[in-house]
Amino acid sequence: MSPIVNVQSITKSFGTNKVLNDVSFTVDKGTVVAIIGRSGSGKTTALRCIDRLETVSDGRIDVCGHEITSPKLDLQKLRRDVGIVFQSYNLFPHMTVEQNVMLAPRIVLKGKRAEVRERAHAVLAQVGLADKADSYPSQLSGGQQQRVAIARSLAMSPQLMLFDEVTSALDPELTGEVLRVMEKLAADGMTMVLVTHEMAFARKVADKIIFMHRGTVWEEGPGEMLDAPKTEELRNFVGSGL
Repeated sequence: MSPIVNVQSITKSFGTNKVLNDVSFTVDKGTVVAIIGRSGSGKTTALRCIDRLETVSDGRIDVCGHEITSPKLDLQKLRRDVGIVFQSYNLFPHMTVEQNVMLAPRIVLKGKRAEVRERAHAVLAQVGLADKADSYPSQLSGGQQQRVAIARSLAMSPQLMLFDEVTSALDPELTGEVLRVMEKLAADGMTMVLVTHEMAFARKVADKIIFMHRGTVWEEGPGEMLDAPKTEELRNFVGSGL
């Protein structure tokens, strides 16, 4: 079985600053890959390249059957297959939770209102917010808003979910509730790539951890690699408690 994500020797520069340098990795269907590293290591840029939010300078990326680096890429089809959740929730404040979750399936998938509403309530139940459909974002905690953002992506029935530091703006209690939702998604077989500083979560849930340093994949392996780093760089990173 070919991987659902195949990143091959990509580079990415912003002006003279090379933020990704010959980065390669794969993600198999139904697995969880956690990308870790210090700020500025290139991990978020790598994630954004998977969803074509950034274009690479060189190399090739294939995601869910789409060649991301092709000029002929159909972005709308890609967005149907790949969901992404950011640190900021980006919910529309004038819309209810239900309306926020229904928006993309109605516009992009052209779904019938009744079917889309049913799907919206199903994914809200999946993230533990079935009772918040009629609430507005301002009436929710940060953790609840982030779970709505996850539900909004799930409503599109994606093959792959990307998470970019989704708990970094939350306090520990709210972080826990979001991580529990992500852990359940992983247990249900959702293919996930997450950029995170939550080392305990990465060790527990990820099938593979990728440690990035200075724009390259420095080490990769199962969660146990955090207990016995092969390089001084990963040893220092883990030892710093980041």
